[in-house]
Amino acid sequence: MTATTTGSRILAALAEVRDPELDEPITTLGFVASASVTPENVAEIHLRLPTYFCAPNFAYLMVADAYDQVSALGFETHVILDDHFASDAINEGVAARAGFVRSFEGEAVDELDSLRADFLRKAVLAGTDAVCRPLAGFPLATMTLGDIPDSPALGRLKRRRRDLGLPYADDSPLLIDPLSGDAIKNDDVPLHLRKARLTRTSLDANTGICRGMLRHRYDTDGQGEEAL
Repeated sequence: MTATTTGSRILAALAEVRDPELDEPITTLGFVASASVTPENVAEIHLRLPTYFCAPNFAYLMVADAYDQVSALGFETHVILDDHFASDAINEGVAARAGFVRSFEGEAVDELDSLRADFLRKAVLAGTDAVCRPLAGFPLATMTLGDIPDSPALGRLKRRRRDLGLPYADDSPLLIDPLSGDAIKNDDVPLHLRKARLTRTSLDANTGICRGMLRHRYDTDGQGEEAL
């Protein structure tokens, strides 16, 4: 396998890792500072974040997910978060597969599954807006996912619903409550769509802020960095 092929595989794996709050790949956000493979076939990934004080729970999720994605390719994997106040605890905890509570012993009381689920619900709402905004005037309450033409936005919405264990087959309702999975009734559609729009607007705004802070901190365009 060539170095180019290896690099492409690692970057593709890292592209599956998303900032949990923004629901964007860490590769396109510019959070991957570098990635390399040693002659001994050890993958070393360096991550960076927009500020020194980014929330440690968010940071831990990204470092742990990067480790899981790259190590699944068969590499011995080292993921290092640089320039963060909790770098040592996060890097050591992920390397030891200790979990968030043990990594922050005496400070954390719960693992991060519920936090991840909360952000996935927001991603479902934001994805709903992306899919439904062009469909003004359609009877959305009676439509299914299969009624919508294929698009990147629809594929992303289906994946987020799948990740939450919500219905995502073609015969599933287009509009569902991201907490219960129940279909949205016709009378509740306007409120549901307003929530979806506000959620997407908030995610887009936060993404822009993070890109700006990363650009300022590292003198980069924040559009996805390098590697191999």
